[in-house]
Amino acid sequence: MSIQPIIDEAKSEAFCEKMLEILNHGALTSMISIGHRTGLFDSMSGLEPSGHEAIAEHAGLNERYVKEWLGAMVTGGFVEYDPERRTYHLPPEHAAWLTRKAAPNNLAVASQWAGVLGPVEDRIIECFRHGGGVHYEEFPRFNEVMAEESMQTVIIPLLDHILPLVPGIKDRLERGIEVLDVGCGSGYALAEMARAYPNSRFTGYDLLPSAIERGRARAGEYGLTNISYEARDVTKFGDVKRFDLVTTFDAVHDQADPASVLSHIHRALKDDGYYLMQDIKGSSHVERNSENPLATFLYTVSCMHCMTVSLAQGGKGLGAMWGRELACEMLKDAGFGSVNVMELPHDPINYYYVISK
Repeated sequence: MSIQPIIDEAKSEAFCEKMLEILNHGALTSMISIGHRTGLFDSMSGLEPSGHEAIAEHAGLNERYVKEWLGAMVTGGFVEYDPERRTYHLPPEHAAWLTRKAAPNNLAVASQWAGVLGPVEDRIIECFRHGGGVHYEEFPRFNEVMAEESMQTVIIPLLDHILPLVPGIKDRLERGIEVLDVGCGSGYALAEMARAYPNSRFTGYDLLPSAIERGRARAGEYGLTNISYEARDVTKFGDVKRFDLVTTFDAVHDQADPASVLSHIHRALKDDGYYLMQDIKGSSHVERNSENPLATFLYTVSCMHCMTVSLAQGGKGLGAMWGRELACEMLKDAGFGSVNVMELPHDPINYYYVISK
């Protein structure tokens, strides 16, 4: 005999309101991504209040689509509308978080993950039912969006804020050392360092040949001769005491065998070398992530990308929210000594682990 639960009507109504808000905000995410990718936010920034026709012409876009997009932006609270003059205006207070000029504070960049993850939803549901994972190559625009994210969180602050976390490293880079970036992706971080420190040598390893080709092209554009990229399985590279500095930028948690990657990094470091690991800010214990304002977003990206690409390779499937506690434990298991976990004001998403051998 089933017992009918007693419904707290106020609690139920509050949850209903929350659901309606979520549906609106979820829809807004797609519109924010479109505003970023089409350059509408950039175009409207600094533009005087204007009609939708003038905004479309200024942005070089179709007027009908721009008008409908503006409707979402007005009702979503992003754009101000004057009904008497029928003009739209992007306030500078909003533009400060939505335009390319606002980097590294352009939050519109992250909205693109909705478009990257959405097309694989059917495949993810299959994985819920049967296990397995979704491979890297099945994600549209992943490397493009990841590179744009990295431009904000890594490239812009790299020389002045991230590298100085490692004791004495800038002096050593100026003199000339060997540097390895594991899971380098398109290699933007390496290219930035190679340009700044011509006396040092830089090497990038990544599983995807397409990413390696983009890195080589970028190095060629800059005329860099102190950098090389190799398509390698980073769970198996065999360097021994070769590098003075090894870096990974959000590249460990989605590996098939992260423990092996960390062990190989330890082996590749010279005795006085440092390992700088940027990885997702979170706890290994879900209850400790309740205060993290980005926890839901990070768990979602983890479920629909980071975890599944590891499982697709028969891997551990750590996921993005493997957490600080497990990360420190695995670093020590890999043989590392001191682990110093730091945060930087520009980056609410990541921890910075400064690790000595």
